[in-house]
Amino acid sequence: MFLGFYKSEFFVDDVAGRSVSYVRDGQFLGGNSGFAHIGTYQEIDGDIHAEITSRRHNDDPDHPSLLGQDVAMVNVIGKPVGETYHFSGSSPQMPNAVFRSIMSPLEEDALPPAGSVGEGGIANGLYSIHLKMLDGVVGGLTGVMLLNDGRILGGDAFFYYLGSYSSANGRWRGEILNQEHTAARGEHPIFGGHDVGIGFGGTCEAERAELEGTALAGKRSVRFQAVLKLMSRV
Repeated sequence: MFLGFYKSEFFVDDVAGRSVSYVRDGQFLGGNSGFAHIGTYQEIDGDIHAEITSRRHNDDPDHPSLLGQDVAMVNVIGKPVGETYHFSGSSPQMPNAVFRSIMSPLEEDALPPAGSVGEGGIANGLYSIHLKMLDGVVGGLTGVMLLNDGRILGGDAFFYYLGSYSSANGRWRGEILNQEHTAARGEHPIFGGHDVGIGFGGTCEAERAELEGTALAGKRSVRFQAVLKLMSRV
């Protein structure tokens, strides 16, 4: 059954990209440092038929769209190959290009128990997250984060996040384990090569949240701030 948390390697002709995705109950939610991926799927006679929209959340030109548009759609059909799923299809934005992807499962064993969400707590949904380091440390990360009833799943082209949170009365706090799904030391020297434990707290409102926290990467402790913006409710 097509269910769970995956990393994706995708290609538009010969140009490659990566992302993370969570699929369940006909919903497809994920993304990477530049784009959120939001869609639906059906299982028909053993094949997966999916329609996915890619929406930019990061204006940085270092994160170009493989489909040439800030909002683009792909229609794909896939099937299981061992533990992975292989997809192929096309996009109306680039009708002469071939889209291919391979989705491989990510381990969820480190996912902690869900936290509690009360009145005035942060809404369930897929959020973009833009993180910057503090205390003069150069660098930051962007990605997507799925918040759902006290659990966190998310990531980008190199990392994936597993965590939990509690939220009520316009505030939230939680913990995240940031891990590599693709070697990242050359691209992200602070977090690359480490399983990074993160604790955070902050404020939340209808479609936005902020947080401050501390990340422990190896023997290094790094403070950061982050802003989350809702991309799609679940």
